[in-house]
Amino acid sequence: MLLFDSVQKIKREFQPLVAGKISLYVCGPTVYDNAHLGHAKSALVFDLLVRVLQTHGYEVTYARNITDIDDKIIKKAIEQNKDIKEITEFYTDVFHKEMDALGVRRPNIEPKATESLNAMFELIQKLIDSNHAYKTQDGDVYFDTLSDKEYLSLSHRVQEEEDKLQRVESSSEKKNSADFALWKSVKDNTLSFNSPFGAGRPGWHLECSAMIEKHLAQPNAKFAVDIHGGGADLLFPHHENEAAQTRCGTNHALANYWIHNGFVNIDGEKMSKSLGNSFFLKDALKIYDGEILRFYLLSTHYRSNFNFNEEDLLVSKKRLDKIYRLKKRLFGLPLSDEKTLFQEELLKVLSDDLNISSALALIDEMITNSNEILDTLGKHKEIKKEIISNLSYIEKVLGFGIKNSYEYFQAGIDEQTKVKIANLILQRDEAKKEKNFAKSDKLREEILAYGVNIMDTPQGTFWEKV
Repeated sequence: MLLFDSVQKIKREFQPLVAGKISLYVCGPTVYDNAHLGHAKSALVFDLLVRVLQTHGYEVTYARNITDIDDKIIKKAIEQNKDIKEITEFYTDVFHKEMDALGVRRPNIEPKATESLNAMFELIQKLIDSNHAYKTQDGDVYFDTLSDKEYLSLSHRVQEEEDKLQRVESSSEKKNSADFALWKSVKDNTLSFNSPFGAGRPGWHLECSAMIEKHLAQPNAKFAVDIHGGGADLLFPHHENEAAQTRCGTNHALANYWIHNGFVNIDGEKMSKSLGNSFFLKDALKIYDGEILRFYLLSTHYRSNFNFNEEDLLVSKKRLDKIYRLKKRLFGLPLSDEKTLFQEELLKVLSDDLNISSALALIDEMITNSNEILDTLGKHKEIKKEIISNLSYIEKVLGFGIKNSYEYFQAGIDEQTKVKIANLILQRDEAKKEKNFAKSDKLREEILAYGVNIMDTPQGTFWEKV
């Protein structure tokens, strides 16, 4: 398997630290607001990566953190006059539900910053003891960037003089302009935690390094984890600072492979709350089914910037529709685990740095060929078994085609109307059993009036939106 390493800027053949096992850490959400499309894109990318790795037979331990200590959370709690825990638990629950709607599977480990404070204290103390960190008179603790000869080796960034001056002005107690906070002292009534360094809160960069050490790092390993990932905006300063802390505070580097997904743009403009175009996922899910969004957001290679617009989304939906129309032709037949050449080819292209374009092209070709075969050789059970197996494989590896094929085409009908249609179908079934065909025909017309088609199959009566 080949993965593009964001640090070395090349595709590298993947070799795990431990044979057959993989550790993956991805930076998760700061739970003070609803998830936006950028969060969705990142979560989907790493869900796909985990699926592909597991299909190769690897045992994957996937950790994605929850940042529940942050100035933005405190600000929200004050604005809404609520307890901080109430804010974080509410938005954590919302995030989980929205990820479920996208078909994003939960990570094996989901550590919270509030549950990892002792690990943070230990790492800070190690950095102080090794002269990589220092405490100021105000009670803050900073990482000394000049003490790390490899600082900026991750992002290959060169500090601009103007940037340095701005950083100096932000804190007169820092030794160096680029130094960043490991522990921030708190002397007012806002949220603080007791620590060996005084009352305060941890620096954001510190949280991930500490959680990785606590949950994933192996003793005497060259790297703490196999893969560390997140959005491209995290490469600097977040991941750069994480790497520096871990490198200087432990006996290993942070990650062997670094993977970053591209930005999400809204109609060509970079998504940003400051620009007022942060398209919340909850708003998109009100209009589009989660699987439709999943298919669309994954349809562009993960390293490319993604331009979200509704015209492209509707074109993408038609591509997903084809999977379900093929699935509908085989409705009611038993699942099959038959291995096929298509499955080998699909895994091969996805193993080339998650080459989604080639994967979708293969799927399009398979669907076209399968429909042609069913048109001419539809009675052959072995042919049907192979197609069903291919569809099941797509569902497992890509998360596409997971729904009942008839229910998928009910999208756009509200729940109240669905209940009414279901009741009418039950009444019609009873009328047919009683051989009251006049009543059955009348009920059929009532159902069709909702703008749907109905199909009578050996498995029962199903309907879909016209």
